[in-house]
Amino acid sequence: MIMVFVVYHMLNITCVKKGVNELNIHEYQSKEVFRAYGIPTLDGYMAESLEEAKEKAELLTTKVSVVKAQIHAGGRGKAGGVILAKSKEEILDAAEKLLGKALVTHQTSKEGQIVRKIYLEEGCNIDKEYYLSLIVNRKKSCFTFIASSEGGMDIETVAKTNGDAIVYVDIDPALGLKGFHITRIANFLDLDKKKLSVILNGIYKCFTEKDVSLLEINPLVLTKEGEIIALDAKMSFDDNALFKHPDILNYKDESEEEKEETEATKHGLAYVKLDGSIGCLVNGAGLAMATMDAIHLAGGSPANFLDVGGSASVEMVSKGFEIILSNKNVKGIFINIFGGIMRCDTIAEGIIKAASDMDIKVPIVVRLEGANADIGLEILSKSDINVKLADDMDDGAAKIVSLI
Repeated sequence: MIMVFVVYHMLNITCVKKGVNELNIHEYQSKEVFRAYGIPTLDGYMAESLEEAKEKAELLTTKVSVVKAQIHAGGRGKAGGVILAKSKEEILDAAEKLLGKALVTHQTSKEGQIVRKIYLEEGCNIDKEYYLSLIVNRKKSCFTFIASSEGGMDIETVAKTNGDAIVYVDIDPALGLKGFHITRIANFLDLDKKKLSVILNGIYKCFTEKDVSLLEINPLVLTKEGEIIALDAKMSFDDNALFKHPDILNYKDESEEEKEETEATKHGLAYVKLDGSIGCLVNGAGLAMATMDAIHLAGGSPANFLDVGGSASVEMVSKGFEIILSNKNVKGIFINIFGGIMRCDTIAEGIIKAASDMDIKVPIVVRLEGANADIGLEILSKSDINVKLADDMDDGAAKIVSLI
């Protein structure tokens, strides 16, 4: 799970776009959920091989179809991950171009994401495209519908270039979605209120019942026949609530996640792989974010976010080291602990265990402060591990940057 919090400054909304304790699912899975809530979608079929694509292509009935790469990243269309097909042969050609290939978008790493699944979907006669989403608005402690008359584009870009094309409708969770909310959105988009009401009510019910953190339709389309259809679908769910939704948990696709992140989750660690060279092991999400900032200010770049939490064991700390060092880009490690619930002596013992289990060749800088810090520092000083001690966070960041 990724611990990166995104603030939409241009939208004047603070929300989590993709964060720790969040499960992302594929478009075809989102549309399965949509259909259960009466949200109109086009018929489509998922395929994982050319043979399956050939079989599913026979089920499509429209003259023009669409073949879509299924990865957990936006920007597929601009990256060539959405291909129009006017025949069964073109569908298979598109499937061959996508399956097993790496797709690079603005939301993937530079290596891209391997396409293991594709979605074959029937076409429609598009008259106009819109944007529609529902988010958890943490700034106002409510839910917020975001709607725009300019669909098919990044909503951030629309906000920057044409803010008047966006409307924000806040929903008090205690009040729920009401008719006046629907009227405001329908009037703004100039869409049939009755038809849009079915979609908005379905979205809101789905959002609240399934503990969704982000629901996005881009584009929502009006067809030339007057129908309103969710042409795309993106959903993220609160991991902390998944025990209530085993049907959603079954959608989890571990192949779309970093192996290190999956392994960390199994051991109760919050880990995110980044592009830098300094591994970070910290307790507490806020301190971890501050540590990465300190590294940047010192002229370095963090290779990961790793929060061991407040109740980590020696084994968990050691596992954290193993996960950090599995990243070949790591040239040094900064351990920044402010002990409260998490005891510094446990961290020190974890460091020693990791050193005994692995051949650690990169420099290590340790800052221990708080509960049992003196004991932890004594444990490290009596060991034969080559670590540099730091007085505070900024000192530690400066030292690890200088060492690498």
